[in-house]
Amino acid sequence: MRLFPVTLAIAVLAGPILFSPRPQNSAIAAELAEIQNRGKITIAVKDNLRPLGYRDQQENLIGLEIDIARRLATEILGDADAVNLVPVQNKDRLKVVINDDVDIAIANVTDTSSRRRLVALSPYYYLDGTGIITKDITFAKVNDLMAGTIAVLYNSSTIAVIRERLPQAKLVGVASYQEALELLEDGKVDAFAGDRTVLAGWEQEYSQYRLLWERLSGEALCIVMPKGLQYESLRSKINNAVLDWRESGWLQERIKYWGL
Repeated sequence: MRLFPVTLAIAVLAGPILFSPRPQNSAIAAELAEIQNRGKITIAVKDNLRPLGYRDQQENLIGLEIDIARRLATEILGDADAVNLVPVQNKDRLKVVINDDVDIAIANVTDTSSRRRLVALSPYYYLDGTGIITKDITFAKVNDLMAGTIAVLYNSSTIAVIRERLPQAKLVGVASYQEALELLEDGKVDAFAGDRTVLAGWEQEYSQYRLLWERLSGEALCIVMPKGLQYESLRSKINNAVLDWRESGWLQERIKYWGL
């Protein structure tokens, strides 16, 4: 069985995305004028999270958050290719911004009060949340799983969401999405509950699985920006851009394009 996620080639907006590995401990986070003088913006992204940010078969970075990064480069520098994309692990998504290793991060970061104490967060560009995926055609809606067996990641916020909505369901803890997939394939659980963005990518990869339509919680995905008065112009530029994209319909079009 292949490990999840497995990438597939998908058409991407015209023009290459530049990826430049950076040397360790070289601080580059800058205010807006410095970024414009530099002619590049450096953005931390995911490279293994379909459909937000991942690699196609040609190793190009693609996905919703990659589109957002390129659009932001256009807004700030007038060039969608004027961006250095730095893949980042989940545990480092805030740290790379706090440590000035990148200018900003667009890497599946949800808005929480604890995070806002450390970094600045933009208006949301996508409302994520808990979803349920299954390959059993008898489960057409969430309530059909009232007495079902559902896999959930250990210590995840998903557990509380499912317990509140489906209190009689049996929950089975798993350490990874791969383990959940194996339990589903072996018929040991009826469904798996997790982040809808990740499950949407799973559904795209494995055609036998269906993501139930209902979102069970709401979690706002935001751009991570540095705190500090010197970054106010950069934050204002990004915040206004996100609001404009929402109003113009561009974000909704890209969200639909990526199957979210």
